Amino acid sequence: MNNKTCVIIAGPTAVGKTAAAIEVARHFNTEIISADSRQCFKEMAIGVAKPSSEELQQVHHYFIGTHSIHDTVNAAVFEQYALQTIDTLFQQQNVAVVTGGTGLYIKAFCEGLDDMPPLSPEIRTAIQEQYQQYGLAWLQQQVKEQDPLYYASGEILNPQRLMRALEVKQATGQSIRSFQQQKKINRPFNIIKLGLELPRPELHTRINTRVDKMMEQGLLQEAQQLLPYKHLNALQTVGYTELYEYLDGNITLQQAIEQIKTNTRHYAKRQMTWFKKDAAIQWFSPNAVSEIIDTIDGAEGRGQR
Repeated sequence: MNNKTCVIIAGPTAVGKTAAAIEVARHFNTEIISADSRQCFKEMAIGVAKPSSEELQQVHHYFIGTHSIHDTVNAAVFEQYALQTIDTLFQQQNVAVVTGGTGLYIKAFCEGLDDMPPLSPEIRTAIQEQYQQYGLAWLQQQVKEQDPLYYASGEILNPQRLMRALEVKQATGQSIRSFQQQKKINRPFNIIKLGLELPRPELHTRINTRVDKMMEQGLLQEAQQLLPYKHLNALQTVGYTELYEYLDGNITLQQAIEQIKTNTRHYAKRQMTWFKKDAAIQWFSPNAVSEIIDTIDGAEGRGQR
């Protein structure tokens, strides 16, 4: 029986994953790999809710501020990074913690990535040109009509992901989701999947409070500093795109703040839709850390995968 165990702590944004993961990691005297597709960028801090310097001092985190917004970072990059990191960690510890809200990154780490079909450069170019001409709302509508399966749970605020879904649909006639459910790789360590959830009104209150706090901490100034790079994929994300609409003079600052809150709530709902499809995830309140630790101890004893 393999005595190496990776604890996955997943859940929606603002639910309290960082605090719970730190307590779990400290209990097992181990370290944390972040599974967040935006916290890895060193130029972004406030808008991606990076762990505080105090939190980072308590437990060492990997994949936080490790890359530049100019780098290509995707699920395949994360998979390779996380597997190499956990291999190093397991030389010293029996338990490692992976936490984050990017479902595709967690899936890539646990199961590997699916093989995507070869796509047509002509289709890609046509979609990119239409997106440049008609904007995000047009792109969202096209995906909603052509690939409703992806639209229901995908990242519909991320134009790169939307264009990719549209490319696959137009090139193959199949939803991109049909290519994301094919193969599973068995990792050479045990995996325990835990999810954190709160009643929706409580999570929404947390989200709204967090956005207000981000604005107080200087999110607008951070977005202004990154304005020359707003075309990069890293900046195509909630908290920045809304402020760029304000900086472009299209909406008021208050409208931008309200849109950040609304879009973050929508994102949290999509995260939960993704994670709830994984029957292996056991769900807890973020405050039930002692119960979480007991569950990990029990699963370790059974050699759970």
